[in-house]
Amino acid sequence: MTTRRVFSGIQPTADSFHLGNYLGAVRQWVDLQASRDAIYCVVDLHAITVPYDPEQLRRRTRVAAAQLFAAGLDPDRCILFVQSQVPEHTELNWVLGCLTGFGEANRMTQFKDKSSKGGADQASVGLFTYPVLQAADILLYQADEVPVGEDQRQHLELSRNLAQRYNHRFGPTFTVPAPYILPAVSKITDLQDPTSKMSKSSSAPAGIIDLLDEPAAIRRKINRAVTDADSVVRADDEAKPGVTNLLRIFSALSGDPIDEIAARYGDGGYGGFKKDLGELVVETFTPIRERTHQYLADPDALDAMLADGARRARVIAGETMAAVRDRCGFPAHP
Repeated sequence: MTTRRVFSGIQPTADSFHLGNYLGAVRQWVDLQASRDAIYCVVDLHAITVPYDPEQLRRRTRVAAAQLFAAGLDPDRCILFVQSQVPEHTELNWVLGCLTGFGEANRMTQFKDKSSKGGADQASVGLFTYPVLQAADILLYQADEVPVGEDQRQHLELSRNLAQRYNHRFGPTFTVPAPYILPAVSKITDLQDPTSKMSKSSSAPAGIIDLLDEPAAIRRKINRAVTDADSVVRADDEAKPGVTNLLRIFSALSGDPIDEIAARYGDGGYGGFKKDLGELVVETFTPIRERTHQYLADPDALDAMLADGARRARVIAGETMAAVRDRCGFPAHP
């Protein structure tokens, strides 16, 4: 039986991944190494769709890669590389862009959400066509499954549509990818505004737990997380969104069912519950933070690991693009 292939990417747009990134993506990536042919990418090309600082991007790309290795991605069990080091991504992006309808791209809800902040007239063409590049990222590696958050489901559907459209027009070329979403961790919300997703772009610092936070900061943020007045630990998304979010985090990190955790703390107040959750997060993140700093202390070695990942990725990407060029009617590369 052929091992199924997964592909996923993450942006280097912050100085640290946060708890939502870890539970919703990174930890899944680590687990999938054991059962899948796994290919992962730091998507720095996606990070330049908005104004940015080049040196900051270069640094954050290294920090992102270091965190991924520190969290458990193993170069012997997966491929991890930086998107801009594999030029086939942008080549396939152009081909797929020529198969994407303007109206189809215009219906992508994330563009509407992001462009609404600064006005559509100020948004870049890159931001508008972001989902097409995302489709190229996925289809380039013939991925069977894509571990994504719920907010990316629409973009993945575009990838599926473009794969099917290309295959119909030019002959069987691309694998049609399926989403790989774990519902239990698909919605980690802001600690200060539990009705909103935990997000670097919209959450206040107190609402986010960073993977590289010091233990004291983690404990403080958990302790100050918004709850409610009745002091009963139970799950109820409507009446108790803050407590439910903390229960979801506790369950995801401990492996214990939410109902069991709620029964353990019951009506004893939130103090002990928050204290134990804070320690659980610290125990989970401290070794990752320490290993991240070790990787960053030797940038040459880290860059060599990423270069090797890019070389391995280009072997697969090159095979796909050779077939695409031939079927599109382009001359063979000299």
